[in-house]
Amino acid sequence: MRQLLDMESWARKEHFQFFRQFEEPFFGVCADVDCTAAYQRAQGGNGSFFLQYLHATLTAANQIEPFRYRIDGEQVWVYDQVHASPTIDRPGGTFGFAYIDYHEDFHQFTKQAQAEIHRVKGSTGLHPAVSGENVLHCSALPWINFTGLSHARKFSFADSCPKISFGKIKDQHGRKLMPVSVHVHHALMDGYHAGLFFQALEELMGKS
Repeated sequence: MRQLLDMESWARKEHFQFFRQFEEPFFGVCADVDCTAAYQRAQGGNGSFFLQYLHATLTAANQIEPFRYRIDGEQVWVYDQVHASPTIDRPGGTFGFAYIDYHEDFHQFTKQAQAEIHRVKGSTGLHPAVSGENVLHCSALPWINFTGLSHARKFSFADSCPKISFGKIKDQHGRKLMPVSVHVHHALMDGYHAGLFFQALEELMGKS
């Protein structure tokens, strides 16, 4: 479900009108996220690490309203929930796009996610059967401890979905740190909101 954002009462109305005119309206930021507790949960048998951080990412994004905004023409829609469209690696070095619904309950989320991952790994197509605007585009680069990242973009395609990428874990002073890259549409949010996302993500990853 979605509803229209009241543009007249929106404090960022002028920011929206300004940034939506840019040829490249996305901005990106990278930061290390402490994932020690989530990694230990996965090592202890409580779901895969990938699903641990994907679920935490969706939970954080759903908590922060601008991550649920999408542009449609001259209007901004607010989705009740956003879901995941992650890349899933296949044997041989290729990947396929998946669609994974968000569920607050981690075990319910995991059950549905595992079925979708199995489907994509066993297929040859690139795109999922189901997708939409109310998704986060997620990708993993577990081979690279990146400090910056850019995305392929088709500027003629009206896209306002956040893009979140995850890199290689490194050990630092007994903690596990993972680089996370967030690219978001500047007409819909600012660095402040990206900061809220990183804060929420790290808190969720640290929960026991």
